[in-house]
Amino acid sequence: MASEHLLELDDIEAGYGRAALVLRGLTVKVPAGSVVCLVGPNGAGKSTVLKVASGMLAPRSGTIRVGGEDVTGYGPQQMLTAGLSHVLQGHSVFREMTVEENVLLGAYSVRDSAVIAERVGLVRDLFPVVGDRWKALAGALSGGQQKQVEFARSLMVSPRVVLLDEPSMGLDPKATESVFEQVIRMRDAGTAVLLVEQNARRALQTADLGCVLDLGRVHIDGPAAELLEDPQLAELYLGGRPAASR
Repeated sequence: MASEHLLELDDIEAGYGRAALVLRGLTVKVPAGSVVCLVGPNGAGKSTVLKVASGMLAPRSGTIRVGGEDVTGYGPQQMLTAGLSHVLQGHSVFREMTVEENVLLGAYSVRDSAVIAERVGLVRDLFPVVGDRWKALAGALSGGQQKQVEFARSLMVSPRVVLLDEPSMGLDPKATESVFEQVIRMRDAGTAVLLVEQNARRALQTADLGCVLDLGRVHIDGPAAELLEDPQLAELYLGGRPAASR
């Protein structure tokens, strides 16, 4: 059954081992053509949401759907095949390999060379550094440039949704701005994004929709611009009052 939402996490409960639940009845939906941002305090369960979505952590209850299809219980490889690509927190490039080699690793499951060539052309156009430094060692790139390589690699399987976990972590302000620009590029190229980010205000400025998590549940959700202008949310979760109120 077709769905307007590319990814749906419905009433998810999840945790680690025998420890207490981290997610407690969480529901998050990612529409086509959107950036959805998860924000909230440390320990709210933001990264756990992405692990459940990508199959790294099986939910104890609830339902996961991709394009309307029930994929609950799928492992990481099955989720990748279903259309979810996960860019992990921190840097994950192979420093002693070239940009080209790093990007092509993202297509290891693709058997059609024509499809691979088409995706290479797309990501080289989409991410300027990838095209310009194609033959350079990935370890010679800056942190922000390496993040572009990771984004490019994630798109080599033509995912429906890219899951991004703290993409600005450890980056300077200039590189951080570049990362958020690339997130918009991905969305505009047709890939939806589910974004977890500690820099909540900047992330909501990029996103179309926002979900504020607290204690494993969605505390409030809605258009990102409206969340940014909510004084109470700003005080509790965004590090101060809205800019217009200062």
